[in-house]
Amino acid sequence: MKIGLIRETKIPEDNRVALTPSHLAELQRCFPEDEFVVQSSDIRAYSDDTYRQAGVRVTDNVDDCDILFGIKEADIRTLIPEKHYFFFGHIAKMQAYNRPLLQTMMAKHITFSDYEYLVDDDNRRVCAFGWWAGIVGTYYTLRGYGLRHHLYELPKPDKHFTLEALTNALKSVKLPAVKLLVTGNGRVSHGAQHLLETIGATRLTEEQFMADNPVSALSFCSADADRLVVRTDGNAFSWDDFIHHPTEYRSDFMRWARKADILVSAHFWAPEAPVYLSQEDLADPTLRIHFIGDVTCDIQGSLKSTLRSSTHDEPYYDYNPQTGQEEPAFSNESNLSVMAVDTCPNALALDTSAYFGDMLMQHVLIPLLKREHSNIIQRATILEKGKLTPNFDYLEPFANNQ
Repeated sequence: MKIGLIRETKIPEDNRVALTPSHLAELQRCFPEDEFVVQSSDIRAYSDDTYRQAGVRVTDNVDDCDILFGIKEADIRTLIPEKHYFFFGHIAKMQAYNRPLLQTMMAKHITFSDYEYLVDDDNRRVCAFGWWAGIVGTYYTLRGYGLRHHLYELPKPDKHFTLEALTNALKSVKLPAVKLLVTGNGRVSHGAQHLLETIGATRLTEEQFMADNPVSALSFCSADADRLVVRTDGNAFSWDDFIHHPTEYRSDFMRWARKADILVSAHFWAPEAPVYLSQEDLADPTLRIHFIGDVTCDIQGSLKSTLRSSTHDEPYYDYNPQTGQEEPAFSNESNLSVMAVDTCPNALALDTSAYFGDMLMQHVLIPLLKREHSNIIQRATILEKGKLTPNFDYLEPFANNQ
């Protein structure tokens, strides 16, 4: 079997890799009968020379590989017929902008497995960047807060930035004595909370957060949907009921929004679920939040201030609550500032690649190279030789422009 690591082609560029030089060196040692190559790239956090020094062959041409691994969607012009690709496809939710990608893979009889759907028997994802998104999203949020209020300046990450550098940078400045709310209870939220605890922020109970007493240091509270929504009929919240009947709930978010200075949005949201901050809520004069780090970045989703995603080069923009329109970042004190970078883990490309590669080795590469049947891979495979698999056959009308 020949395994290839493809170069990233998506713009804005992504510096992460699915497998680091040390991962590929270990695979070569453990599976000497198989072959591993890396497609040359000048944007990776790990350079071509780093792979060569690890004993991995670097090449421009990966046409003779059997299985190809990337991070973001491959450019359709680079797709090689009848290969097996792994990357984040962003097509299973019928994202219209990637319809041509699905159609091209079908036409070229490609087998495609999507990292997002690599889950274990309990439906838990086994290869994900969510924890790191929470880390970076919180850093960007605190960095932006300092810029908006001219309090401090934190470094802008480059492709060699690390978690240690990020943490040390936050510890080196005097952070504001304000209340920060983290929503959700998944990996993204846990990453955000971990960083806040690491830098010495004070965790508050809900009662403490809701009190009108001022805080003496950066303080935070976390809240999941059971604290953010209520049933419209007044009955008690139930997770199972909320998941299956989200339209029977309404937002109770304003009670939090009147107490928080900063919001780090790290909750899962579906279109049928309540909107937490509507355009009317954002214009409410009692709204205290004036900086939102929308890590989950649902465009015009649960937070109507998220008008678009932002980039690592320009992470921030302002939302005018009176007009509902975007304005330049930090241009007016009455505006609400937004951080909505949708590829946050890329800011820690070295660390996140190593973390992701460890999971990919365990759950994908080793079973593949041992020629073992893998339910994890099978569940994540959207196309088999250009044909939709049973779990994803609902995409047929989408693929046919219907």
